[in-house]
Amino acid sequence: MQITLVYKDEQSNKFWKVERRDSKLVIHFGKVDTAGRMQVKEFASKEACEAEAEKLIRAKLKKGYKPLTCSMQVMKDSTMSEGLFWELIKKAKTKLDVDEQMEWLRSTLAKRSEKDIFRFDQLLNQHFDQSYTSSLWAAAYIVMGGCSDDCFDYFRAWLLYQGKDIYYKAIESPETMISVLKPLEAEGYAPQLEEILSVACEAYEEKTGLDNDYYYDKYDQFDPVWYDEQDLDLDWDEDDEDGLQMRFPVLWSRYWNNHLEY
Repeated sequence: MQITLVYKDEQSNKFWKVERRDSKLVIHFGKVDTAGRMQVKEFASKEACEAEAEKLIRAKLKKGYKPLTCSMQVMKDSTMSEGLFWELIKKAKTKLDVDEQMEWLRSTLAKRSEKDIFRFDQLLNQHFDQSYTSSLWAAAYIVMGGCSDDCFDYFRAWLLYQGKDIYYKAIESPETMISVLKPLEAEGYAPQLEEILSVACEAYEEKTGLDNDYYYDKYDQFDPVWYDEQDLDLDWDEDDEDGLQMRFPVLWSRYWNNHLEY
């Protein structure tokens, strides 16, 4: 159940939106064309939650609110630009370690609007998809001495986190990423960062208290074509070591016998 109501007179132009999710009510409210504010209320049962929603709706209608009957936009568009997306990643990297960096990014996103969180995730997914290439997978295979599907996802997430310039240069020419691989060599850590793939979802949960199932249902409405699994034909063979060495000789000489792994 979901309903949006609006109220407009000479002094006011407000919206109020309520959605029931099992035994929780998610309420957005504020001035039209702003991000508004959010409240989440939890009840002992679905029935109690629905009864409260109906009570609140009746109260709003009594005050003069009316159902939204057209396609007008009542909430402000996201202010999460591509430039801000990369700037947030850059700022996160100034923190002491990865755990602190991810915590800063989560808490920073949680303070922004719902649409900003979705837009950050959308930008991450769009950029992330562009690194799904056979060439980059071959390079990751050499660096880590093997690379499964999940491993390649976490590798690409780590590479994106290095910043826009490094990321896109590595997609075009994987051996250019040696400069950001070098700091990992002393500890032998693998270049992987699974955590950033779920940071927007975790920020949304921190903001609202709602779980990841709710988040991804809402995100699907924001970006209904976000997940379109690609078929990738690899143009290399993991058993062809000579071919891999010829393809990326610098990576091969540096990492094949000295893998970066946990």
